[in-house]
Amino acid sequence: MPDTVPSLSIADSRTYSISELAREFGITPRALRFYEDKDMLHPARDGMTRVYSHRDRGRVKIIVRLKRLGLPLADIREILDLYGLEDGQRAQMRMMKVKFENQVKELESQREDIEMALQELHRGMEWLEGQLENVGPGPAEAENLKAYDAVARRQLDDA
Repeated sequence: MPDTVPSLSIADSRTYSISELAREFGITPRALRFYEDKDMLHPARDGMTRVYSHRDRGRVKIIVRLKRLGLPLADIREILDLYGLEDGQRAQMRMMKVKFENQVKELESQREDIEMALQELHRGMEWLEGQLENVGPGPAEAENLKAYDAVARRQLDDA
């Protein structure tokens, strides 16, 4: 039986520098180093230079997408830890579904809080506008009115 070694496509064997990945995903090199410190990325080293693989690039893509959805890094790490299982990504998808459901609940709750805060702010602005109309001019406005009145009187007296 012949040995079968999976062949790597050109895309699979491509490597990336830290600046290439940062630029591609709109994040900073510092963020990539942070994800490495959190054991979410495992770049190879060429001396002091980090060399990111196609797999690392895929992990960055997942991290960035899930961060944009508001998932905490701990949840993202759990999902990434299931990335290499040989189950057709079934466990990863199940976990992502649970995490997504929880995030939807959290965001819906936040949206309700924001809508209530906006309603309160609008009511407060309406009340303040009414109060300002009832209070009359403030000190600066009163000075401006006196100055305008003085100019208008002089013009009338000169006419």
